[in-house]
Amino acid sequence: MATQTASSGTTVQVRRTFSASRQKVFRAWTELEALNHWMCRDVESHRVRHLKLDVRPNGRYEIEVKTPEGVTYTGGGVYREVKPPEKLSFTWLWKRMPEKADASIQAEDSLVTVEFFERGADSTEVVLTHEMLQTEESRKSHKKGWEGCFDKLAEYLEK
Repeated sequence: MATQTASSGTTVQVRRTFSASRQKVFRAWTELEALNHWMCRDVESHRVRHLKLDVRPNGRYEIEVKTPEGVTYTGGGVYREVKPPEKLSFTWLWKRMPEKADASIQAEDSLVTVEFFERGADSTEVVLTHEMLQTEESRKSHKKGWEGCFDKLAEYLEK
């Protein structure tokens, strides 16, 4: 069952316990084949491609999301901390093409920290904290996006 908490201002925190081992859940965040099944797939009509994935300190990742309306979002950042199977920390930044004022898009890097807690042999609690978001609109948009991603991650882990 999900427990989701959002603090006011510039931070979002999402918590969820998944029915899978900590190692399996961690791999779902760090292996391209797994990420392709759930990351940024919270809107069915979006086409998602992972362009780069280098999961190590100072390694980069890049994701492309295309909408049916012809808008392309490119997300990316740098891994700050990689501590299997306990913790990931990475910067996060979205860009929109064609460019257009969009209050949900960050103009500067934000920071995502994902912690993995073993809750028995076959359960893992994931605590995601996304901080340094610039606006309330961005906070709300990212909260909705992460909750949708967690729903897709739960579906993927059930397979």
